[in-house]
Amino acid sequence: MCGILGLINIDAPGDILDLIRHRGPDSAGETNLRVGVHDVFLGHRRLSIVDLSPAGHQPMRTPDGSAVIVYNGEVYNHAELRRRLGEVRFSGHSDTETVLHFLAKAGPAGIAELNGIFAFALVDTRAAKLRLVRDPFGVKPLYYCRQGNSLAFCSELKPIVRVMRQTVSTQNLAELLRLRYSPSPDTLFKDIRKLRPGHYLEIDLSESELRLTETPYLRVPSTENLKLSFAEAQDRYATLLGEAVERQLMSDVEVGVLLSGGVDSALVAQLAQVRTVRRMKAFTVGFSEADASDEIAEAEETARIIGLEHHAVRIGFNDFLDRFAECVSTIEEPLATTSIIPMHFLAELAARHVKVVLSGQGADEPLGGYRRYQGELVRRFLPATAAGLLNALARHMGVRSDSILRALPALTERDDVRRFCKVYEVFSNEQIRDLTGVEDTQSAQRVEYFYDLLECAALPDGAARMMSLDLRMNLADDLLLYSDKITMRHSLECRVPLLDLQLVRFIESLPTRYRVRLGEGKVIHKRVAERALPSSIVRRKKKGFMAPTQRWFRENNVVRELLLDQSSRFSSYLDRRAVAEVLDQHSRGFNRERHIFLLLGLHYWMQEFAT
Repeated sequence: MCGILGLINIDAPGDILDLIRHRGPDSAGETNLRVGVHDVFLGHRRLSIVDLSPAGHQPMRTPDGSAVIVYNGEVYNHAELRRRLGEVRFSGHSDTETVLHFLAKAGPAGIAELNGIFAFALVDTRAAKLRLVRDPFGVKPLYYCRQGNSLAFCSELKPIVRVMRQTVSTQNLAELLRLRYSPSPDTLFKDIRKLRPGHYLEIDLSESELRLTETPYLRVPSTENLKLSFAEAQDRYATLLGEAVERQLMSDVEVGVLLSGGVDSALVAQLAQVRTVRRMKAFTVGFSEADASDEIAEAEETARIIGLEHHAVRIGFNDFLDRFAECVSTIEEPLATTSIIPMHFLAELAARHVKVVLSGQGADEPLGGYRRYQGELVRRFLPATAAGLLNALARHMGVRSDSILRALPALTERDDVRRFCKVYEVFSNEQIRDLTGVEDTQSAQRVEYFYDLLECAALPDGAARMMSLDLRMNLADDLLLYSDKITMRHSLECRVPLLDLQLVRFIESLPTRYRVRLGEGKVIHKRVAERALPSSIVRRKKKGFMAPTQRWFRENNVVRELLLDQSSRFSSYLDRRAVAEVLDQHSRGFNRERHIFLLLGLHYWMQEFAT
C-alpha cells in the first residue's frame, strides 16, 4: 500500500513527495519521461508489504521500457495472473510487477480481472497513453486535475493543491450538504476530480493538446438469480468468504484485525485466525464516558472466544475535539460520518503493533444491513396514500427522529433516483438554500449516472437497486475514503475481505430475500456466521461504528462558538443564522448530530483549504 503522484507538463517541486510520505515511509522513487510530446513526472512512496526487497521498488518498468507503473494497493489474485504469464521472467514476487506485465500484455481489457484494492497509473510509452485506474469498489482514492495543458494526479489532494491553484465550488458544496459526502467525480474544489470506482481515465499524450477519456470497466450486477437453494447458497457463500480472507492474508509482514462488537469483524477475525499460525492482534476503540455506542466489552468477549490478542483505546469529548481538525486535514474531504474520529485513534493504536489490518467493512451495502433497505421492502406493501398519512401523522405528533423524518416522505416518491436522494440526504434543498444561497442540482445526476450504468432498472426491487448503488457510491466516497486516508496517515494498510470481487459478484447474483428480509438484514451472512461463532456474537444488537456525538453536541457550547464565529472563512460560505437554527434544533431535542458534524468538518476544512 503506497502513495502515487504524477504531473504532466508541470515542474515537480523537490519536496512534493514529502506531502504523502505517511502513505509510504519505507522508500521513495521518481522518474521523468518524455511521452509523445509531453513531459511526465511519476513519483511514488512505498509502504513495503509484499516483497520487501528492492525488486518491489517503484516507479517500475518493463525490461524494454514500453510500460511504466506507479501503483497503490494489493491485487490478491496476482499469483494466478502471474501463472498465465509463463514466458515472463520476474525480478521479484510483488503484485506490482505482476500487474505491470499482465496489463502490458492484456491492455485495458485486463483491468476487470484484477481482484483487489488499487489505484495506479500505467504509462504506455509506445502508444503515448497514460491510464489512471481505480478499483471496482473505490477502496483506494485517486484524484486528478487538468488546467489547460497541464495535469496532476495523486492518491491525496494536498500535492495537487500545491501545484495548481484551486477555488471552492458552491454547487459541489450544496451537493455535499445533501448527500453527506462528495460523490465521484466531485470534490469541493471546482477543478479537482475523483476518478469513479470501477473506471479508468485514459490520457492521450500523442498530440499537443491533452485528451481525456473516462471509461467504466466494472461489471453490471446479474439480473438472473442463481438457481440455488438457501442451504446451497450458504455453502457457496462460506467457501467464497473463506477464500477471500485467505487471499487477503497475503503479506510478508504481520497482519492484525480491527475488531468491533459486531458480527462482521468477528467473522473476518475468526476466519483469519484459523488460517494463521501466530495469534492475531485485534484492535478496538471505545469511549471514556458510559455510552451505548461503546463496544469494548463486546469486542473483548469476541477476542477471548476466537483467541485473539486484544488491544483497546478509549477516547472522550476533549480527545474528539482536539483531533477533529487533524482528521479533517487527513481525509481532505468533509463528511457527516461521526466515526472518522474514533477511526483515527483506532488506526493510531493498531499502527503501533502491525502494518496491515483486516476490516469488517463492506457487508452492510451488498447484504442489506442498513435500515434504509427495510424502507424499500416496506414500500412493496404500503400504498402511497398510506405513506403520506404516516408522514403527516409523524409531523403532527412531533416525531424528532432524523431517520424517520427522512424515511417517511421518501416512501411516497415513486421515482427511484428521487426517492433514494431523499433517503440519503442530510440537509434538505430548502435548508441548503438557507445555508448557501444555492440549491443542490447535482446529487440526482450523480446517482442517476450509476443507476443507468449498473442497469438498476432491470434489478428486481428497490432494495437490490439501492444496495447496488450504495456499494459503488456511499461506501466508496464516504466509509472507504476515510478508512483509507486515516489508516494511511498512520502508515497502516487496511484490507476489506468482504469486498472481494468474486464474493461480491456471488452476493449480487442471489435473490434479494437471501440477503435482506423484512426485519432482518445480512440474512445469509448471519447464517454462515453461526457456523463459526456463537449466537451471542452473531445476534448482538447492531450498534454501528459510531461516536456519542448526539449527547456531546447537546452538552457542550464550544461547537456553537466555532460555527458561529463571524470572522471565520466558514461564515463567508454559510449563513450564520441558518447554522444557528440547526444548533437550536439539536438543543430542542431533534437529532442533528450528522448535520452539526458535517458543518464542523466544513469549518475546519475551510480554515485549511479555502481561499
